[in-house]
Amino acid sequence: QVQLVESGGGSVQAGGSLRLACVGTGIDLSTKVTDWYRQAPGKQRDLVAQIMRGDATHYADSLKGRITISRDSAKNTVYLQMDSLRPEDTAVYYCHTVAGLPLRDYWGQGTQVTVSS
Repeated sequence: QVQLVESGGGSVQAGGSLRLACVGTGIDLSTKVTDWYRQAPGKQRDLVAQIMRGDATHYADSLKGRITISRDSAKNTVYLQMDSLRPEDTAVYYCHTVAGLPLRDYWGQGTQVTVSS
């Protein structure tokens, strides 16, 4: 059974940093494209960052320079390092991947990030 479990969220002041982690079970994340999304109250869920099978990365334009996505294959974990956090970064952050035959989406339960000014 495939599961994605996020951790690392919390409450920080503006300018602070957090590192989110997404641990996969029942799936080898090193062979998958893994994404981080975020959803603020009343807003749609938006893509934050992606890491591809060859460790190439993609970032949302609005977050470039403040976030870094990375992978530890030995721990089957994908990280999202977030620096210089702003109140507008407040959201629930979700880990996501696509796998299986037929392909389906897998989402974690989300981790709350709250940034105060």
